[in-house]
Amino acid sequence: MCGIIGISGYENIAPEIMNGLTTLQHRGQDSAGVVTFNGNFHMKKGNGLVSNVFKGYDIEKINGYCGLGHVRYATFGSTDEVDAQPIVLNYPFGLAMVHNGNVVNFNQLKKRLYEENHRLLETSNDVALILYTFAAELEKKDLKHLTVDDIFDTVEVVQKSVKGAYSAMTIIANRGFLAFSDPHGIRPLVMGRKFTDQGVVYAFTSESTTFDYLGYELIRDIEPGEMIFIDSNKRVHTRIGVKKKQAFCVFEYIYFAREDTIMHNRLVASERVRLGVPLAKTFEKYGLNPEIVIDVPSSAYFFASSMAEELNVPYRRGFAKNPHMGRSFITPTQEQREIMVKQKLNPIRDIVKGKKVAVVDDSVVRGTTSKRIVKLLRDAGATEVYFVSASPPIKSPCIYGIDMSVKKEILASHYDVEEIGKFIGADKMIYQSLEDLKDMYKDLPICHACFSGEYPTTVSKAMLDEIEKEKLSSNRS
Repeated sequence: MCGIIGISGYENIAPEIMNGLTTLQHRGQDSAGVVTFNGNFHMKKGNGLVSNVFKGYDIEKINGYCGLGHVRYATFGSTDEVDAQPIVLNYPFGLAMVHNGNVVNFNQLKKRLYEENHRLLETSNDVALILYTFAAELEKKDLKHLTVDDIFDTVEVVQKSVKGAYSAMTIIANRGFLAFSDPHGIRPLVMGRKFTDQGVVYAFTSESTTFDYLGYELIRDIEPGEMIFIDSNKRVHTRIGVKKKQAFCVFEYIYFAREDTIMHNRLVASERVRLGVPLAKTFEKYGLNPEIVIDVPSSAYFFASSMAEELNVPYRRGFAKNPHMGRSFITPTQEQREIMVKQKLNPIRDIVKGKKVAVVDDSVVRGTTSKRIVKLLRDAGATEVYFVSASPPIKSPCIYGIDMSVKKEILASHYDVEEIGKFIGADKMIYQSLEDLKDMYKDLPICHACFSGEYPTTVSKAMLDEIEKEKLSSNRS
């Protein structure tokens, strides 16, 4: 899971891209990078947060009229600096690319690129596969008379060849700016614009919040399989390429996206409030009587407050959060995650002491973090702890860019709900119903593979085993 931004403008847009990346920092903390173009490519990238990578850096060194930015949370490949995005090729024309997502047929594509196109990948980052596949097909066109249809035809080859989830953006040197989505539209990408004295500036990003900060108007979401090309005269061309049934990642609403972001005309905060209502109904079925409802900061606030309102039980802030800690879910190892939870959360004793507490979190994956939270509440004097997950039981690996790729780590793939409750030490474990979740999104087809095992793309057992093997061998397992 990553955050991306791209701008096609008229003057130096590097500061805007860098500032835009800070609004996407929650989507990736491993690395950050910016590339711009003004006749030549200029790039700065490195490991760490945006503030660290660009600390003391003279932004004028990457002056350009169009550019791309990226923050990375590595779910495939290494966290080495060579795997940081953007990635640039010198031919044809000169190409720069960023992407958000995960390619599931990585090894097959890598082998094909070497055997058929004699291209050897120097990185384990799957954006290179998309870029090299695009470049190999683009080379076949009449480069002296390249048309927009040639570019779109090239993207369609990519969409047919590359399996998985991806929103991607590419600068084609001296030709224009390209954005496109995978056939199912799994990962988010929105388009915006800003009117200036020089003309309309167009921008694309993972979340609409970025536009709020930069002063852009949100136009719309990019559709599944859609391709948008902005030529050197700032004319906008669109075409639907390879399009299949939409399967938007519901985890964007549950956890990853910022609460002030709008995706598919839905405010994330409002979606989390909606998700709290069926949670309350599920809670009532068990006849439990919590005295307070609290949340695990910060993504679970809206679930918890909504559920409390439905149950007519007081909502309270039960944890103090260290604002200087990052998101524990996207730290590289389990050991680091546990240390971060300990450093990040501290129960407010007078709130929970002597109380039956319902604590709401966005999800339970490995269970060790949940176990730590329950222990913190017990140690603070809670008499009973009911642990509530705003998402259904996660039973299958996510192969599309969220760090759940190893089945042995996924608690609900091995234990039932009662056993999970005992493992984390809760008096009761309560999950969102998958049927309730599906019913809520009847008008927006979602990807729920991590809950149901039903993958929107064709995935064989051999492919799943291959992905798991790669995950186990990486430094993030």
